Order: sequence, then C-alpha cells, then structure tokens
Amino acid sequence: MNLDHVFVCGHPALDFAATLRARRSTRFEMFVTPERLNAWYLESGLVDTITPGDEVDVRAATTLREALYRLVTDRRLGEEFDAAALDTVNAAARKTPVTPQLTNTGRHTEATPEQALATIARQAVELLSGPDVPLMKECSNPECTRVYIDRSRGMRREWCGMESCGNKIKAAAYRARKKAAATTA
Repeated sequence: MNLDHVFVCGHPALDFAATLRARRSTRFEMFVTPERLNAWYLESGLVDTITPGDEVDVRAATTLREALYRLVTDRRLGEEFDAAALDTVNAAARKTPVTPQLTNTGRHTEATPEQALATIARQAVELLSGPDVPLMKECSNPECTRVYIDRSRGMRREWCGMESCGNKIKAAAYRARKKAAATTA
C-alpha cells in the first residue's frame, strides 16, 4: 500500500479522517509513527514547521480522527451525532490552534502537534456545521471509505479522486467489458 498522504477530499478535516484507509476491508493506517503524523501536518499545508511529536500525539490524533469520522458519517447519513465523538472533537477544538505569524518573507505557521490537532478539530466543527454538509459523499469504490466534498456540476462525482480510485474502477470495468466481449465473440 502507498504510504503517500493523499489530499483529494476537498476539506482538510475530511483528508484527516481519510488517513485510515479501506475501513471496511484491509484497514491501512497512515499514522504509524509520530514522524508520519507530522509529515501529514506539513504536507497538508496546515503548518510550515512542527515540533517533533511522540506516541501520545499519535494516539491523540487517531482518537480525534476516529471521532471525526464517526461525526462525518452521522452527519452524512442524517443521524444524531454520537455523544462521545462529539465530546472528543469539541474538547480538541477548545485547545490552542495553530497561529500564523507574519515574517519578512510572508506568512509562517509554526506549531506543536497539539496545536495542529486543535486546528483540525476546529476545521471539523466548521465543516459539520456549515453549508458543505449536503455536498459530502462517500467514494463509490467499495474498497475506499473516503468522504469528499462534491462540487462537480450536477453533483455527479463518484470517486474521491480519479488518480486514487476513479481510474482503478474505470480500468476494471473496461477489462470486464473486453473479457465479456471476447467470451461472446
């Protein structure tokens, strides 16, 4: 499985929730080390520099991620929020977030893992209480469990991303059609 972090969901909180891949099957964890977690914070553009984290930060991040995924699922399905997940996200959102600073070269954000996590939690609060809720969809690839924001014309987008899932599904369908055509010929 690819260890590269992927940002195809259209919202940082959804990309964060998607760091446990294939939840219904092989379950692939992206945050296997504090370094992988910090790499996500940097690659996501949330921070420019981050202080080294530890296993406690990884546990806090995975706890928040699972609570966030539960709330996203609840909201997408039109269900009442899970109380424990709500408490987890709100507790993280109350902590000090990343604070951008102005420097001679422009904007710079330096943070601790806890500040980065607080920022993700606040972004989740904004997402789940905002106008994009009706645009949240789960990827049509049965192996994928990413939820994304569908801003396509007519809301007809089916996959989290063409590179990650769309091409795989389309290629498999093409191969199946070719095989069926060859069998009937």
